[in-house]
Amino acid sequence: MKNLGLHEIRREYLKFFESKGHLILKSFSLIPKNDKSLLLIGAGMAPMKKYFTGELTPPRRRVTTCQKCIRTGDIENVGHTDRHATFFEMLGNFSFGDYFKHEAINWAWEFLTEHLDIKPEQLWATVYLNDDEAFNIWKNEIGLPEDRIVRLGKDDNFWELEVGPSGPCSEIYVDRGEKYGCGKADCKPGCDCDRYIEVWNLVFTQFDKDEKGNYNPLKHPNIDTGMGLERIATVLQGTNNIFEIDAIQDIIKEIEKISGYKYGSDKNKDISVRVITDHIRAMTFMISDTIRPSNEGRGYVLRRLIRRAARHGIILGIKKSFLADLCDQIIDSWSVEYEELKENRESIKEVIRNEEEKFLETLDQGMNILDTYVKNIGKEKTLSGQDAFKLYDTYGFPIDLTKEILAERGLKVDEEGFEELMEMQRQRARQARDMDNIGWTNKEDEHLYENIESQFVGYESEKTQSQIIKIIKDNEEVEELSQGKAVILLDKTPFYGESGGQIGDTGLIKGKDFIFKVLDTKKTSKGIHIQIGEVESGIVKKGPVEALVDPQRRRNIRRNHSVTHLVHRALREVLGDHVHQAGSLVTDSYMRFDFTHFEAISAQDLKKVEEIVNQKIFQGLEVETIVTSPEEAYKLGAVGLFEEKYGDIVRVVKMGDFSMELCGGTHVRNTADISMFKILSEGGVSSGVRRIECITGPKVYEYLNENLKTEEEICSLLKTNKSDIISKIKTNSNELKALKKELEDYKLQSAKNNVSEILKASYEIEGAKAIVYKFEGIDVNTLRNIADEVKDKLGQCVLVFSTVNEGKLNFIASVSKSLTNKYNAGNIVREVAKVTGGSGGGRPDMATAGGKDITKVDQALDKAKEMIK
Repeated sequence: MKNLGLHEIRREYLKFFESKGHLILKSFSLIPKNDKSLLLIGAGMAPMKKYFTGELTPPRRRVTTCQKCIRTGDIENVGHTDRHATFFEMLGNFSFGDYFKHEAINWAWEFLTEHLDIKPEQLWATVYLNDDEAFNIWKNEIGLPEDRIVRLGKDDNFWELEVGPSGPCSEIYVDRGEKYGCGKADCKPGCDCDRYIEVWNLVFTQFDKDEKGNYNPLKHPNIDTGMGLERIATVLQGTNNIFEIDAIQDIIKEIEKISGYKYGSDKNKDISVRVITDHIRAMTFMISDTIRPSNEGRGYVLRRLIRRAARHGIILGIKKSFLADLCDQIIDSWSVEYEELKENRESIKEVIRNEEEKFLETLDQGMNILDTYVKNIGKEKTLSGQDAFKLYDTYGFPIDLTKEILAERGLKVDEEGFEELMEMQRQRARQARDMDNIGWTNKEDEHLYENIESQFVGYESEKTQSQIIKIIKDNEEVEELSQGKAVILLDKTPFYGESGGQIGDTGLIKGKDFIFKVLDTKKTSKGIHIQIGEVESGIVKKGPVEALVDPQRRRNIRRNHSVTHLVHRALREVLGDHVHQAGSLVTDSYMRFDFTHFEAISAQDLKKVEEIVNQKIFQGLEVETIVTSPEEAYKLGAVGLFEEKYGDIVRVVKMGDFSMELCGGTHVRNTADISMFKILSEGGVSSGVRRIECITGPKVYEYLNENLKTEEEICSLLKTNKSDIISKIKTNSNELKALKKELEDYKLQSAKNNVSEILKASYEIEGAKAIVYKFEGIDVNTLRNIADEVKDKLGQCVLVFSTVNEGKLNFIASVSKSLTNKYNAGNIVREVAKVTGGSGGGRPDMATAGGKDITKVDQALDKAKEMIK
């Protein structure tokens, strides 16, 4: 048996199947493409489902991959067992109607015995109960003894979906020896012990299961195989589990360096090491594939992994954020196969660092609250759903973390109560979203839009001769409409329905004796464009009408949508290829663009982006729309945004040789139609996601005029002309600073003159003195100076001062160094500030804090006296 490293096995496998005529495909993204049924890619075949179903044509009929996968169903078991993992790599060879069982079984045997040098007598095979064909191949072609071929039932050796491709499996097992066994005489694959480890699953997709449960033979059966890379590595390297293989051990050694803990010394701490080891790989690959932490979907999975790993770092005694540094080990090691890890190194580290540091703040506060709740838990040993919800809703403490921490203490959570409160919150959110709705989104109303055929012609035209085919008012179909709001459906419509970040069109629908004002256009779940509006005059009836989109508004929307493509490309040029669109809003007034990036953009880089976009506008690039298949679009090099929403036909919007993206929105015909572009603001939206807001065309002209008007008003107030504005402001600013300095000096001198009054507030504390005192109108720096003055006069002392200055509340605590073994200024000021909802800290001898609720200053100072006492 060859003792190969993890990365060597991967390379050997792919090279072997390439020699058998397979095309090596790079691992697909962890984000499923065109598949809403999956949150994350969790199997080697998952990205290729449509090749198996025949919906898409594969690049070659023989393909091989090493696919990165994420599975989080058993996340609570990760670390506690030797086999559970969230991230793993799946080796696979696939046939789309080409070869079948003979080749799949023979090549698997050849690779295992000849290329990996696994002894034939160590190998066993399982087949589906009725699959005589596979059984005979193993027996007659491979020469495997009958007693090492095990027939198993449907639960073990048959792969299927509710409807669609299905078929029997044949699994290959390695016998690890009696020392791993249960001791039973009939022990063999299928037994629950650890003696036989499954390394390869060969799936023979030969049926198409219909809705009645019938298995119809496929004309061109397929092969789908999967071999866990980490699992075969454990076999070849002779380890007990995946945490002992070479590349994983390198991560563990790095954790040992950071934590100072030696793996294997303590069973409980070993769990933490394994959790971190697993999760750091998962988060590194997820972020590289542009997933960002959030409170839903795959973003929540990532957030949960980072937070779980961070908490286990604390258990190991790591006092600061460390995951961003640890991920360098994964990037350096795995980039032999995944080059994009190195390219995305800085963004990966920044996202992890931001999320971990933010969580550590949350954890500190949440743990204090949780500890308080735990003290009040009764005999049932269950935290109430209300307390769990408050931890989540008010303090951002995830329910999964609450459950995990309580489980470690032998406690549990009322999950039912928590879920009830969560559902109430979701309902409130839905009601808020539906406030302006007139019923078209509700599931109860879906029947109103069934069997409707409405053609969207808005790409080609802004006005059409159409037919009103349906009028809906108050969730009911009506024959005519004399007043109020309603929904109108047309047989063909120029009105664009809100989607892809672009708002819906407005305009008019004119009949012979009526005018209906379109206030908005939406899309139903099945893509039907519906016009929402109100009667302007006459009585609206079914029949022929003229549909007119508001042309000026549509022109402005087109400008703002087209510029998103230019901005996206310009951002990638200036900041790097890690930038990807993370959302957008396109209106007639402005454009908002969200994108993945790990830090604020410098003024210089923003200026570069603005210059590039304007340059492309002034160049007058032709805007071409290509209607094609998703596969052809990717071959052309189009960038796919929000890939999940695209079907069999996509629109590719090409702007000269500068930009090419998949997009279903409306666009200008030439970039010169955008006229001009201006960035108004840039800021953070969430961890690793930034946002810029921009304007185009007439809005830029308005913006410039407003700025000129403001400039003139400033000149008038400063009594100067435009050319001297800057020098005048500098002069005034310097004068103001000088006056402020004079005022501060005066306040300090005044306070010093009153030191005798402050000293009168002192009182005795075990051989020293203390003063708790409230000031008004003094800044923090002055307060420190006063504290130093008072300490000089008093000698050994403890001081706590508060000040309210220009509406801001601050505290300082100062302790003579000889007393810091008894009194810690940082701890005192932190607890005092908490009374007012504030926070802070510092050195044992001097610390500051900010407060929030000014009305609680006296309570805070009472807390100070209590702590000193």
